[in-house]
Amino acid sequence: MNHIVLYQPQIPPNTGNIARTCAGTNAHLHLIMPLGFSLADKMLKRAGLDYWNELNIHYHENLASFLDYAQDGKLHLITKFAHKNYAEVNYSDQEKNHYFIFGNETSGLPEEFMRDHKEDCVRIPMDDSHIRALNLSNAASIIIYEALRQQNFGTLELVHHYAEDKLD
Repeated sequence: MNHIVLYQPQIPPNTGNIARTCAGTNAHLHLIMPLGFSLADKMLKRAGLDYWNELNIHYHENLASFLDYAQDGKLHLITKFAHKNYAEVNYSDQEKNHYFIFGNETSGLPEEFMRDHKEDCVRIPMDDSHIRALNLSNAASIIIYEALRQQNFGTLELVHHYAEDKLD
C-alpha cells in the first residue's frame, strides 16, 4: 500500500491537489500537525472538492505519533538534499506499506529527522540554480506514479466506459 505523508503542510491548494492524487491512485493521505491552514479552508476544499469522501485520510498530532503508526512499513523521505535518486529505489513490493514523506513548502522536513533516516532519503533530480524546489503536489505525483509503475499499476484500472466512448 502506498501512503503520501505531508509534514505540517502550509498551502491549502497543494494539500487539496495531493488529496485528489491520493483518491485517484488509492494511496492513503497522512497529515502531520500542525497544519498551516484550517481543514475548512475554501482553497483546500476547492482543490479536492469532490474527492474528500473518497480518501483514506489519517491525522497525526506530531511526527513522533506518525512514526509510531508507520512502524509496519518503509519510510521514504523526499528531500532535495538526498544523494539517492527516487528512481533508483525499489518500491515494487505491494505487500509492504511505503510511506512517502514530504516536508512543508517553506522549510521541508526537520534536519535531525533527515539525518536520523539518511538511508531513507531520496530526491527528484532538478536544476536548483533556477528554483528552490518543485511544487509539492507535483513532487508527490512524480513519486507516487513511479511507485505505481514499479507495482505494475496494480490497484488501478482503466475505466472502460471512457475508453469505449472516446476510442471506439
